[in-house]
Amino acid sequence: MSLKILIADDEINICEVVQLYLEKEGFTVYTATNGEQAMAIETTEKPDLLLLDIMLPKLSGWDICRSIERTVPVIFLTALSAESDKITGFSLGADDYITKPFSPRELVARVKAVLRRSGLLQTSGSALEFPGLLINATTQTVEVDSQSVTLTPKEFELLSFITRHPKIVFSREQLLTNVWGYDFQGDDRTVDATIKRLRQKITHAHYAYVHTVWGTGYKFEVTAK
Repeated sequence: MSLKILIADDEINICEVVQLYLEKEGFTVYTATNGEQAMAIETTEKPDLLLLDIMLPKLSGWDICRSIERTVPVIFLTALSAESDKITGFSLGADDYITKPFSPRELVARVKAVLRRSGLLQTSGSALEFPGLLINATTQTVEVDSQSVTLTPKEFELLSFITRHPKIVFSREQLLTNVWGYDFQGDDRTVDATIKRLRQKITHAHYAYVHTVWGTGYKFEVTAK
């Protein structure tokens, strides 16, 4: 049975776009355009994750977050970008905070990250195989050119994340959120240092895997040297 996600946003086009992207990933999606409707769906369908706009008609995203059982992961999806709003969201127990405008693909990645951290979404047990590189999520092992490579847990988590989203460019902040968690106290240099170690460990004679996109961040793509 697929995981259920409720999107509550008074902008119908946003609901439709997000629903399309999430359904492509196999999620069951419900939509609501006001807070009362969202609460009714939450009560009857018991979704596994809520995507909440804050400025909803009839009942705000803040109020919904206060009302539900906090075992349900919540991501705020809102135009409110002030630091004080983000602090309020996290103080209410939100698992992530995404500001508009946003990338639908990034949103899906962050939904999956929250579900994984909540133990609701299990990483696929099947291996990911690329030219010269094999990643086994079940055994948490990596092989480069058929030779075993030892990674730290965080290096493995970072590699697993970017390889499941090939060619997508992630900023350092996005990687911190999805791999380390929003409450991590470090900074961008943590990502740079981990990427550097990861590149050294998965060096291949004929292929490059982790690429820097200058001024933006990093991406995984297999290219010939």
